Amino acid sequence: MKAPARPSFKARLRAWLRPPRTLTVTKTGRTYLVVTFGVGLGALNTGNNLLYLLLGLLLSMVVVSGVLSERCLRDLTVRRVGADAAFAREPFAYRWAVSRKAGHGFALTFSEDLSPLTGAGKLGHLPAGKEHIVRADLAAPHRGPVRLSGVRVTTTWPLGLFAKTRVFSLEGMLLVYPRRGYACKEPGPAEKGPRGEAGSPRHLDGTGDVAGLRELAANEDARRIHWLKSATAGRLLKVEREREERRVWKLALETGLTGDALERRCEEVAAQAHQLLDAGHEVGLQLPERTLRPAAGASQERRILQALAWEGFEDVDTAGADSREAA
Repeated sequence: MKAPARPSFKARLRAWLRPPRTLTVTKTGRTYLVVTFGVGLGALNTGNNLLYLLLGLLLSMVVVSGVLSERCLRDLTVRRVGADAAFAREPFAYRWAVSRKAGHGFALTFSEDLSPLTGAGKLGHLPAGKEHIVRADLAAPHRGPVRLSGVRVTTTWPLGLFAKTRVFSLEGMLLVYPRRGYACKEPGPAEKGPRGEAGSPRHLDGTGDVAGLRELAANEDARRIHWLKSATAGRLLKVEREREERRVWKLALETGLTGDALERRCEEVAAQAHQLLDAGHEVGLQLPERTLRPAAGASQERRILQALAWEGFEDVDTAGADSREAA
């Protein structure tokens, strides 16, 4: 896969020369303009004052629509909140924070400008003096860092005839994790067996299978009480469970992979890591140029996903971006 490069000089020049507002005609607006043009033709050389009055009314509505939509986009302040986690080819939650100093905003649509991200968030009414969070379900076509240059805010208020857009320049970077689909192969045998205090299923007070019941001792956790058996026995009984067996796996991303083979292997490793970590095991990762030590938990899965997302994009220029984390 080709890495997202810094925008070319032509693209930056086009962005610099872009007008502060853009205007497009909606489907309803095209019909409205055709009707207005037809009324204008009908009013020519007829002397019918009613047609002239109707033509003036239609044209004045166009002017009113432009003025009111411009007022919606004024005095706006937009900042990018971003996503907690973005996975390729999967919808993920994305947020923007918006506020305005005075007046009201209506029918606002938010999206990322000049990016491969698809989807948009909508806000029906924005009063003054209060920040609102706009949420959207976006989708990314592939894993890796995605450069963000600005946020598009569009409104069709008040008549829906025209869509006026304003772009807020906000540099940023969104790191898209590989999709966690299904793994065609098993991760292989574990490197180590039970170890440490969580290693033996013969030990009790874990979260595994039920090993038995015993009377609750003083100062013990009451959350393990089996209330039905306690009511039958007439005393408080505690459920004892076996400690789950924790093993260690070290996944590997082979060297020399490129293109679709690299993408498929990253997805497979991400799926295997998710399954093993979700089962409570420790997982490490061997990459061509770095190694992640085995560990357990959600933070380890995030480290593995970040390492997989950057694989093949090490030469991406992150200057001007907020960070190498998800925006």
